[in-house]
Amino acid sequence: MTNPLYDALFAPHRHNDSPFLLLPGGAPLSFRAFLDLAAQYAHVICAAGLRPGDRLAVQINKSPQALAVYAAAVQTGVIFLPLNTAYTPNEVDYFVEDSGASLVLCDASELDAVAPIVSANNAMVMTLNGDGSGSFAREATRQKTEFTPVKLAENDLAALLYTSGTTGRSKGAMLSQKNLLSNAKTLVAEWDFTCDDTLLHALPIFHTHGLFVATNTCLLTGAAMIFLPKFNTDQVIAALPDATTMMGVPTFYTRLLDDPRFTRNLTEHMRLFISGSAPLLAETHKAFGQRTGHRILERYGMTETNMNTSNPYVGARKPGTVGPALPGVDLKITDPETGQPLPDGEIGIVEVRGDNVFQGYWQMPDKTALELRQDGYFITGDLGQIDQEGYLTIVGRAKDLIISGGYNIYPKEIELVLDEQPGVLESAVIGVPHGDFGEAVTGILIARPGETLDLGAILENAATHLAKFKLPKRLFVADELPRNTMGKVQKNTLRDRYSDLFA
Repeated sequence: MTNPLYDALFAPHRHNDSPFLLLPGGAPLSFRAFLDLAAQYAHVICAAGLRPGDRLAVQINKSPQALAVYAAAVQTGVIFLPLNTAYTPNEVDYFVEDSGASLVLCDASELDAVAPIVSANNAMVMTLNGDGSGSFAREATRQKTEFTPVKLAENDLAALLYTSGTTGRSKGAMLSQKNLLSNAKTLVAEWDFTCDDTLLHALPIFHTHGLFVATNTCLLTGAAMIFLPKFNTDQVIAALPDATTMMGVPTFYTRLLDDPRFTRNLTEHMRLFISGSAPLLAETHKAFGQRTGHRILERYGMTETNMNTSNPYVGARKPGTVGPALPGVDLKITDPETGQPLPDGEIGIVEVRGDNVFQGYWQMPDKTALELRQDGYFITGDLGQIDQEGYLTIVGRAKDLIISGGYNIYPKEIELVLDEQPGVLESAVIGVPHGDFGEAVTGILIARPGETLDLGAILENAATHLAKFKLPKRLFVADELPRNTMGKVQKNTLRDRYSDLFA
């Protein structure tokens, strides 16, 4: 193979006129037309002076053109660096400087803010807008629609994805061609994707979920994608009759359940709904099944690893778990202090090993050595436990562990109790500084629409399920929980907000 990702994902479709991207209110874009565009983009990247191994940073809105930049990067051997469109100029400055990006693509509306940053970092900037216009696109119209992919090995880097950086500097996870391709092949087999599928795609494409999990599985099989700019309930409901599968975050499914148009009849032709990137409440899982007759398939992955585990396509899908390890992935639970494996049923750090696991953190050898063991196991930082059937349950992040009065307290255990209390929609449990206990367990509750929460009664009920040292010292009601773009609750934000509570 001369270029593993290109040969597997793109080359088979070079002359395929079947629809690839189904666009709302527009004509479908065929595989051939998409790859024609990607070839033109590849020429522009090379004309800008980029060579294999150089970094291309993109902070652009989701569009077929934005996805074609990814395909162009694969062909040229340039390392693809997608950036969250919500990042501020200061954040972009860090990513461009840290990565040493040679070229930055941005929306024309952001050019005035981005241009000085790019100039200060001795890089170039071009524009690519959500409608496909911009200086990058104009240059592409002058290029040929054929491009000979550069020769690459499976261990060559394909992408650089930065982690959220909630506990310090964002880290650039180095993902190789082998990392991405091996995971795509596994997911296609495990989730039974074929060329007959049409995936409803409403995820962003600056994140591994929408970019690699969703897109690569479709490219590998020749499946089509209904390519929505973002999640919009009306658009999703309108598109569902033409889809066979959907990938989403829990927020997608709760919003659909809030809409009376989302019915069993609307979904009866669907074969699979997949959820990830944030925990799916057991109540959502149950309500979805009652409404549609479908069991949501929940899986577990990370920026550094793509997908690690999945509930089975055929077999028991256990609410609250993320399923067994995927084929080719070794998974174990270890003691946070000693690193030694723990028996099934005990809570510890989740560690994974396999072809899906990244190559390390960009320009951070010390951090890489701390989190990537010499035997290939990656210390995920997630707390979990494995049941007797091999299903993994994620309890929380190690950094979210609460140590109060010398006891280790896992927020997830308390959240499950609080979520069951009358009137509670969802909860988040954090530890905040406390003079006597070190940390005090604190709960933030979201009420169901139209409900008023009786915090005293909730604490009294919770006391029948939780040991006294686990019981929240205080409960608060909030309008909503802070989340990132993938729906994960940002507990660091909550800890900052309530840090002076017991001062």
